[in-house]
Amino acid sequence: MNQPKQQQEPPGLESALQPKADHGEASYVGSGKLKDKATVITGGDSGIGRAVALAFAREGADVLIAYLNEHEDAQETARLVEEAGRKAILMPGDLADASHCRAIVAKAVEEFGRIDVLVNNAAFQMTHDSLEEIPDEEWEYTFKVNITAMFHICKAAVPHMKPGSSIINTTSINSDNPKPTLLAYATTKGAIANFTAGLSQLLAEKGIRANSVAPGPIWTPLIPATMPPDQVEGFGQQVPMKRPGQPAEVAPVYVLLASSQASYISGARIAVTGGTPIL
Repeated sequence: MNQPKQQQEPPGLESALQPKADHGEASYVGSGKLKDKATVITGGDSGIGRAVALAFAREGADVLIAYLNEHEDAQETARLVEEAGRKAILMPGDLADASHCRAIVAKAVEEFGRIDVLVNNAAFQMTHDSLEEIPDEEWEYTFKVNITAMFHICKAAVPHMKPGSSIINTTSINSDNPKPTLLAYATTKGAIANFTAGLSQLLAEKGIRANSVAPGPIWTPLIPATMPPDQVEGFGQQVPMKRPGQPAEVAPVYVLLASSQASYISGARIAVTGGTPIL
């Protein structure tokens, strides 16, 4: 079933998304896998970030939700976390600003005393049909938000992470199979895959694991906010399962990687792509 044609202003809002995305509100049942863990999720207001925040909370974690300016979406995510009986901290601001990246970590340490799980999930993308159409400023901003912010946040967070902690970075199927109309975004996603692979080796002696998750087409507000309406209508049809994934179908991978059950998994890139292989 296709999504109806629709368009939103970036970065997009859950309230305007048709049909509504499934973040696991009615389906996710926790079992204490992340009991009392202090977690940070960037882009935690909507989409995959909201689903991960919900799952983490129902698994027993407190969550700092970092987001740009989608206050209504962020407040709904916080409500879901608190409904699960856990602490939710909201932290708005632009990840393109290095000082804000460090402020996120400082706020988490102030509130929780440590960081057990860091999820670098926020991303910016825009669609362009030619190289010449991509503004220089947009290219640079995409890199600042999608990959440079990860460097700043990880660098600030690692001193507050103990052995057994986990870093999870959201890459994309575009890291393996770049879509040309998403050139800047796809390039950053390849960088994230390499950054995570190298980071896992740097941090192994500290007992900190680093992995990445590579989603395929997932139905989130980012899609109608950054793609033409005709592409939104057919979104997800290109994968073997012939449909977009829901955020709720991605979140369990983050739970696994955040938990002690993944104690020997580091440097991995896990595909959640509706059947499209990543090799």
